[in-house]
Amino acid sequence: METQASINYNRIAEAIDYIKENFKSQPNLDDVAEKIHLSPAHFQRLFTEWAGTSPKRFLQYISVEHAKRILKEEQATLFDTAYETGLSSTSRLHDLFVNIEGMTPAEYKNGGKNLLIHYSFAESPFGPLIVASTSKGVCYMAFEENEATALNDLATQFPNATFQRKLDLLQQNALFIFQNDWRKLHEVKLHLKGTDFQLKVWESLLKIPMGSLSTYGSIAEQIGNPRASRAVGTAIGSNPVAFLIPCHRVIQSSGTFGGYLWGTTRKTAIIGWERSKIHSEI
Repeated sequence: METQASINYNRIAEAIDYIKENFKSQPNLDDVAEKIHLSPAHFQRLFTEWAGTSPKRFLQYISVEHAKRILKEEQATLFDTAYETGLSSTSRLHDLFVNIEGMTPAEYKNGGKNLLIHYSFAESPFGPLIVASTSKGVCYMAFEENEATALNDLATQFPNATFQRKLDLLQQNALFIFQNDWRKLHEVKLHLKGTDFQLKVWESLLKIPMGSLSTYGSIAEQIGNPRASRAVGTAIGSNPVAFLIPCHRVIQSSGTFGGYLWGTTRKTAIIGWERSKIHSEI
């Protein structure tokens, strides 16, 4: 059964799609509200409640020109530790310490044999998701409307593991990232199945501050392999933990947002939502 949060996100997603397709003509509030069959007042209220900003400002956050400007202004210091830790707000991702641990070669090769994986379903600002954890950390997070499909996708990742539906503390700590008050956040531990190269790429994504963007080429340079943009793109596309490992912050060098495992509309929504949270505290 679809929840009210899901209904609201789907309406917002429809509005975002319309804005993406028509941003050059700068559609006004009435135009977008009519497109998703809501009154302007209702749409304004719903959108502001979801994104924390007006539809007009959100349009600015997700425009291609904005993406290009962010890259031009911030790329040089994107991975500068001083820059990242110099942000003082409690609503910055650097305040969340994410610790990645790779699975052992045996766990990697045998499909999770001898692993007990807890999983649960939750709501987020970007639709329903599944989150799963081993005894060491969160091993999987994905946006998915259908619970049966979500569980099947998880089982495909770990075909020999034992699964139990249970919300544990590791998952709860991870899900706090979707709350407005990030002071409740604790250390988030991830237990990931990936090659050394994939783990290196995923770790580099954690260095992109919330509200900022990077490119595939920049990530390749960051890991010391500037010619590996295509391989980096493949590794980013294999990210098993949505949002916590922010692959949504990597876009094409042209400023185009590009693809996303969980849908380009959702990627656009996340980028705009994060940027609005940062802007609201400046």
